Amino acid sequence: MTLTPALFPQLIAAISATIADHADAVTELDQAIGDGDHVVNLQRGLQALTAAATEISALPWPAAWQKIGMVLMAAVGGASGSLYATLFISLAKHSQTKPADLSGFAETFSLGVDAVKQRGKADVGEKTMLDVLGPVAVKLQAEALAGRTLPEIYPALLETAAAGVEATRDMLATKGRASFLGERSIGHIDAGAKTAQLMIAAIIEVLQKQLTI
Repeated sequence: MTLTPALFPQLIAAISATIADHADAVTELDQAIGDGDHVVNLQRGLQALTAAATEISALPWPAAWQKIGMVLMAAVGGASGSLYATLFISLAKHSQTKPADLSGFAETFSLGVDAVKQRGKADVGEKTMLDVLGPVAVKLQAEALAGRTLPEIYPALLETAAAGVEATRDMLATKGRASFLGERSIGHIDAGAKTAQLMIAAIIEVLQKQLTI
């Protein structure tokens, strides 16, 4: 099976399952330094994407990314909804001009993460989901430029995402509600980074099972 939007129903089911499995633990993280509603907001978006999964799976990638972004924008509350919507809408825009291969996607994803940085006025090192998305984007581009195939880089992407989550523990939060805690935010893992890592891991698990390239 090749990497097409036909995989989307399986991807969204896997993501929904892992978020549900870790909901209590992530909510505990969020309650420590955030509003405590991150998982609820995220699950609202996942439910909306599940409802639209069949429609999305029939679209070409640029239209699929756009649809995902618009669904998230409408369904998800909090900062994460706007930021994830920005990511996917940016993927829609840039995927139209990039080659439909790993190198093209790596560049497109990097541009999407840059759009999230601009939207959130944040960067890697500020205790947000960008501490996972940013390093994963860099690693993906580096591995693609080195000529490696997607299956070859799964372990590196998983390791990079996990390291990004752990790195947030010792960071001082400078964005969102956590920033109001000042130094008390240090010692806590960021919930948004954790869910980003969980979703990346779920996606890779599906790809490992389904893709033969």
